[in-house]
Amino acid sequence: MTPQMRAEKAANAMLSTDNATKSLGMEITAIAPGAATLTMRVRDEMLNGHSICHGGYIFTLADSAFAFACNSYNKLTVAQQNQITYIVPGKAGELLTATASETALSGRSGVYDVLVTGEDGRTVATMRGLSRTIKGHLFPEDGENA
Repeated sequence: MTPQMRAEKAANAMLSTDNATKSLGMEITAIAPGAATLTMRVRDEMLNGHSICHGGYIFTLADSAFAFACNSYNKLTVAQQNQITYIVPGKAGELLTATASETALSGRSGVYDVLVTGEDGRTVATMRGLSRTIKGHLFPEDGENA
């Protein structure tokens, strides 16, 4: 199995049980080893009292992209720490894109940067996620159990 095939199979396995990502209408538009891009349309129920996208939804989009990127090796990986910086608001009705890329990976620890952009290309937020690999796999590989 190639690394790209493994990343795609891991994303499909993870998405099949990821109700949070699916319920918010997120879509995976790209997946590769150590990288993932997800999109999410800002719906009316995602707007806060200022009529802009609530930061929690932007964080959830960034966190989901981070999760798919760091699980792309078919090793169960969880967030150890995340930090997000909001730059400009997400607008009602716009499609937000979160692009996660691996910055460093050593042993069980990884560092991922996520860029969230609006439809017009402006930077909405940046997030850095630290990951930790735990025991297990998303799907059986080489005769092992998931």
